[in-house]
Amino acid sequence: MKLTRALVFALLCAIFAFAIGQKPGVEPGDNLVRFNLIQINDVYEITPVSKEGGMAKIATVYNSYKQVNPNTFMVIAGDFFSPSALGTARVDGERLAGKQMVAMLNAIPLYLATFGNHEFDVNEAQFGQRMEESKFGWVSSNVWNAQGTALPKTEMNRIQVIESGEQQVRVGYFGVTIPSNPAKYVTYTDFMEAASKQVKELRPKVDVLIAITHLAYEDDIKIARAFPEIDMIIGGHEHEMHRIEIASLPGIYKADANARSVFVHEFGFDPITRKLQKKSTLRRLTADIPEDPTVKTEVDKWVKIAFDAFRKDGFNPEAKVADVPIALDGSEASVRNKPTELAKIIAEGMLAAAPGSEIAIYNGGSIRIDDTIQPGELTEYDVIRILPFGGKIVSIKIKGAYLKRILAQGIANKGQGGYLQTAGVTYNGDQPLYKGAAIEDGRDYSIAISDFLLTGNEQNLGWLKKDGNPDITVVQTHEDIRNATIAELKRRFGN
Repeated sequence: MKLTRALVFALLCAIFAFAIGQKPGVEPGDNLVRFNLIQINDVYEITPVSKEGGMAKIATVYNSYKQVNPNTFMVIAGDFFSPSALGTARVDGERLAGKQMVAMLNAIPLYLATFGNHEFDVNEAQFGQRMEESKFGWVSSNVWNAQGTALPKTEMNRIQVIESGEQQVRVGYFGVTIPSNPAKYVTYTDFMEAASKQVKELRPKVDVLIAITHLAYEDDIKIARAFPEIDMIIGGHEHEMHRIEIASLPGIYKADANARSVFVHEFGFDPITRKLQKKSTLRRLTADIPEDPTVKTEVDKWVKIAFDAFRKDGFNPEAKVADVPIALDGSEASVRNKPTELAKIIAEGMLAAAPGSEIAIYNGGSIRIDDTIQPGELTEYDVIRILPFGGKIVSIKIKGAYLKRILAQGIANKGQGGYLQTAGVTYNGDQPLYKGAAIEDGRDYSIAISDFLLTGNEQNLGWLKKDGNPDITVVQTHEDIRNATIAELKRRFGN
């Protein structure tokens, strides 16, 4: 008998669901109302990364728990509109800007989201379109529009009534977001004040209280200590798994970015004793988890749309660039604080693409992959993932004094996107050197720089603007930084 792909998938899911059913997270009881929350956060890729994650695998896990308990719901703790590599593809003249992410979450389906700071990377029109396309709910207690009123389709809090037979449990949700990546069309109120208000309003009305947060984990701990009456904090932001459980305080849970893992939270509430049982399990979305065929079809559709757009821009996303023998660190924590091998490769590629340049400069924040690429085959799409926004390389001439000012500010921007990565510069303490010698104030230096830095839009570098700037002489504009990176990778590691 020949097994079809769909039948094989169904059998695998049945086995997976049986295994879940054999090991329930809370012990069965006559009075328990049981429900599950599947948690994801910081998801930018709809396909697996290094064979882990991907929307189709998320759907498999979700559906497997849903088969065992229909009261299973998925929530996301922010960051999925951006920075998504597929989201930078231009279709009919407009970037996708998270359109594919919303479509995938609709397909699974997602129950509830809160905002991450990167939701506001997209412009106001794109943001409004993504909100309109969302079939899931949004909850936010401290993010508002520029006028201080609610953002589209957004509730300050939500009360969900979950029924099991004649019993029911009322679950309250509120959301708070870190006030970074400011956009002109949003305003923030203090997240602690917002949390305090929501706890006071919701706790008397609900049986279970969940905070969905997109904050630094230190701030999640502040909320947990200040409001122990919260039952659980479902969070995001760090891109790394965190499980913080302190006696008598709500647990804090953050899954790995790009759904390499998901948290499964299993609850059992007894309406008579008012006692809540809960168990949180981290499940890695490894290569052995099958992909849901329906969602996989939707994934393939959006990948094709984006890849076709990239091809029109001169890229071949599936083409092999090189077999890279070393790990390349592109994590945000690294590239915004220090040089890494990946950052050096990009800078050296800029020098090669701009003949005659002595020094290359670009902002570490342009590296958006926030991951360490493991040794192995690297494709052009991987380079797009590393530098999703691209941009031209520009040759300029500037005096040494101005160069030192730029470099000093780049160091002062440590920890931020405006931390500057370079090639051709070394340091003796805080003193920048070129070819081992101090940079001379009056000498002209030839610089290869990213065009974004010359807009003056980088943090604390508003004065680094080419238009009308007597300190900058523009010499020539060169190829996209992604093409230069591809060429440098080929030079270093071969085809």
